[in-house]
Amino acid sequence: MTMAINIRAARTARVLAALLAATAGIGHAAEPAYPTRPVRLLVGFPPGGSTDALARIITPKLGDAMGQNWIVDNRGGAGGNLGAETAAHANPDGHTVFLALNTQLTASPSLYKLPFNVEKDLQPITVLATHEHIVLVHPSVPVKTFKELVALAKQKPGALNYASSGVGGSLHLAAELLKSRAGFEMTHIAYKGAGPAIAGVLAGEAPVLVGAVPSTLAYFTSGRLRALATTGAKRHKVTSDLPTVAELGYPGFENIAWFGLFVPSGTPKSIVERIRNESLKALQHPDVQSTMARLGLDRETSTPAELAARIKTETAQLAIVIKEAGIRGE
Repeated sequence: MTMAINIRAARTARVLAALLAATAGIGHAAEPAYPTRPVRLLVGFPPGGSTDALARIITPKLGDAMGQNWIVDNRGGAGGNLGAETAAHANPDGHTVFLALNTQLTASPSLYKLPFNVEKDLQPITVLATHEHIVLVHPSVPVKTFKELVALAKQKPGALNYASSGVGGSLHLAAELLKSRAGFEMTHIAYKGAGPAIAGVLAGEAPVLVGAVPSTLAYFTSGRLRALATTGAKRHKVTSDLPTVAELGYPGFENIAWFGLFVPSGTPKSIVERIRNESLKALQHPDVQSTMARLGLDRETSTPAELAARIKTETAQLAIVIKEAGIRGE
């Protein structure tokens, strides 16, 4: 009798072990292999801007860590919305990732009838970096300080042209906020991205720019453009010799941009977590840190939930700014 019980117990144990192994196999099979081919990192602007610069800093590290190349795909146009739309409608398998500039997702809903829904169609992963803006002029503009620029603009309302990367973009909104706070007028000239906008300023077509520090640093340090002030809450170490707008008689003024990673909604959670974990590791590489610091990019991260909440809050805030400024999408 005892031998029979032992045989039955052994059989039961073998059956349970087989079931556990099968269950584990099913669970493992449910986790998709990733990545199985090169990953496309969408950037909604032409080369030459801050979003593109950040993309090219992090993609080599992500490629090394994940065993597949990460390829930057610049999809400029429609105020950055073409890249966002492409990401929103992509296959949710993790092989298309979107590096967004905040205003693409927080300002565009108030400016355009978008062919996608930010909240429903894009899954947040993490914030990667932030940067402040810098007030720049072509050397032909007869001003040496921000106060002189304000005085000149007030003396000749609308006579000065200023460039931006597109209607409703971060550079456009930064300039509009500055104009509103300081009480002066300039005429907006929209370009298709930060790179073309900088080229327009260098050519004197639109001699004023409230630009991103990372994409303009080389131009004002070389003297090709004249830097007047920055828009951070305090002086940045990269531009420590420049006053902030807040210092110059506009207390509390602050304007920064942020960059975040997104994938199409429906992307498996395991893939979202993998991209986030590897991205955070990439930001810890000493060479990534030094390059970002040199360009004026500040590292900042978030959880997906924190990023979603940030988008919701900023979208509501910018809707008011856009309405009051009378900004309309083109």
